[in-house]
Amino acid sequence: MRIGLLGTGPWADMAHAPALAGHGGLDFVGVWGRRPDAAKELAGRHGTRAYDDVDALLADVEAVAVALPPAVQADLAVRAARAGRHLLLDKPLAPTVAQGRAVTEAVRAAGVASVVFFTTRFQPETEAWITEQAAEEGWFTARAQWLGAVFGDGGSAFADSPWRREKGALWDVGPHALSVLLPVLGDVRRVAAAAPGPGDTVHLVLDHAGGASSTLTLSLTAPPAAAGAAVELRGTAGVALLPQAPEGPVPALRRAADALLAAAGGGRPHPCDAAFGLRVTEILAGAEALLTDRGCRPGPARSVSARQSPD
Repeated sequence: MRIGLLGTGPWADMAHAPALAGHGGLDFVGVWGRRPDAAKELAGRHGTRAYDDVDALLADVEAVAVALPPAVQADLAVRAARAGRHLLLDKPLAPTVAQGRAVTEAVRAAGVASVVFFTTRFQPETEAWITEQAAEEGWFTARAQWLGAVFGDGGSAFADSPWRREKGALWDVGPHALSVLLPVLGDVRRVAAAAPGPGDTVHLVLDHAGGASSTLTLSLTAPPAAAGAAVELRGTAGVALLPQAPEGPVPALRRAADALLAAAGGGRPHPCDAAFGLRVTEILAGAEALLTDRGCRPGPARSVSARQSPD
């Protein structure tokens, strides 16, 4: 499959470009970005072409991978789907329900395949654990913690990302937690509570269709020594803990590309398709609305850098 990459920022550099270039089933045709010089540099390091015009890239490929801020991703995903291109997207699908719905409607109308990259869902150990726990009955409650140190003093490549500063951990790592909890506990009937913590930290209480409840603690301002992800399930089967995944994002992204190839080849839609991405967006928007009603902003309590962030 001929595929192009939209985006030239840190995530495109460290994850998407290596994954596409090293995938045996993909022909990595080229890169487009909002910064032409960065597109040329990234394309040159992976032996592919830099495109100045996104429509020219779309004309040369069968699929696109997107590594751009959510609002930009949503608009370009609609454009690509309408051009008949399959979509390898990142989380969150979109920053608003309306934009997420526009993506799913474009995908449905065009009949193209879509996969949203939730890292945990494409790592063998964690995906096998999710499948095993989803087959169990009687889960009573769950606790998920997704804690990052992006906005600390660790020099994260994502610290100056405007959309992360605006939307915070709720929208950046919240999708990861939901991607684990929803297939095990069922859809969220309602966001029962949402409260802020230090920095951009958010605490959520969710009521699931299967009858269980879950609590989430999400942060990008955790101390580096406290950073990490953990999920604990409790029910009639006892206690189950999400295993740690030893590998980085590049192998997981290659598996997401495998899933896109399978879906595009006439296979069943992957569980993490655009429709699932939309449902995650709807839940996040519901939590954000509760926080707004409390007069809270989801982003960190610090000023946004005036410097333009990379894609």
